[in-house]
Amino acid sequence: MFRAELDAIDIKILKELQADGRMTNVELAAKAGISAPPCLRRVRKLEEAGIIEGYHAMLNAPALGFDLVAFCMVGLKHQSEANLKAFAAATAEWPLVRQAWMVSGDSDFLLHCVAENLTRFQDFVIEVLTANEHVDTVRTMLTIRQVKKLGLVEV
Repeated sequence: MFRAELDAIDIKILKELQADGRMTNVELAAKAGISAPPCLRRVRKLEEAGIIEGYHAMLNAPALGFDLVAFCMVGLKHQSEANLKAFAAATAEWPLVRQAWMVSGDSDFLLHCVAENLTRFQDFVIEVLTANEHVDTVRTMLTIRQVKKLGLVEV
């Protein structure tokens, strides 16, 4: 893995796109202090380099009926490479799991889950998560309210 060599204009482009990925190239160029054609070339270069992975709409989960956000700390029975890969692959099949990280410490995985309600989340934990052949322990944390929501990286 390499650390990208970015100049001040690239960093400005990334900050602006992270704040508003829907702005036009002309708007982005103005904010970055360059003209539109080189701005578009820079954005494409950042995309091709994998620095910009994609563009997404941020949805209001409660407005869509998803009122519960929770985190699950999952410990596996065995931490072999095969078991870690198998569990990671299983998380991709679970719609309630929106993000998953392999972590160090007391747990092996941290799962960010979003569900319609507590019953749906409990059903997932009992019938799916703890029933997984690799899972030894599950600790859940229900959120109260989100107090900060930013892009994932400060460039």
